[in-house]
Amino acid sequence: MKFNPTPLEGAYTIDLEKRGDERGFFARFFCENEYKELRLDHKIVQVNNSLSQDKGTLRGIHYQLAPKAETKIVRCIKGSLYDVIVDLRPESKTFRQWFGAELTPENRTMMYVPKGFGHGFITLEPDTEALYLVTEFYSPEYERGLRWNDPAIGIKWPINPVVLSDKDQKHPDFNLEYHCKS
Repeated sequence: MKFNPTPLEGAYTIDLEKRGDERGFFARFFCENEYKELRLDHKIVQVNNSLSQDKGTLRGIHYQLAPKAETKIVRCIKGSLYDVIVDLRPESKTFRQWFGAELTPENRTMMYVPKGFGHGFITLEPDTEALYLVTEFYSPEYERGLRWNDPAIGIKWPINPVVLSDKDQKHPDFNLEYHCKS
């Protein structure tokens, strides 16, 4: 795997290192040793799968507070999506900054979303499916969300959302006490 640092401290996109021949290719999707070498969180406890039927479905911005904060590794396995992360760690040099990348089955790029980051995406095609490797179990009492179009963050989405859940529409604007403190 090739770990590509993003402009946000501690976050990466990950590309597969393919070994191919006339049959196709082989590549590691996950290797604990490679994550350990980079001192990245690697204790996967859950693998989640989401399907969004409509182009323009926006999911996010989601995360969990400590002690149930989670690292995610996100990959698109069908369709395409624009994946966004937001650094919500007050002590970070990149606090309140965001980064986005297109994930597709063809580019096989994954997003490494560290603890303390919000995460969301918008689908660029119908029937888009994502796979998430997660380092913490879902804990609703620690769950938080940030409004997808919060002006304090200023995410530039490639398209306007068409479908948002009621829950995602009601996330509050950024507030240090609510979004960053347990």
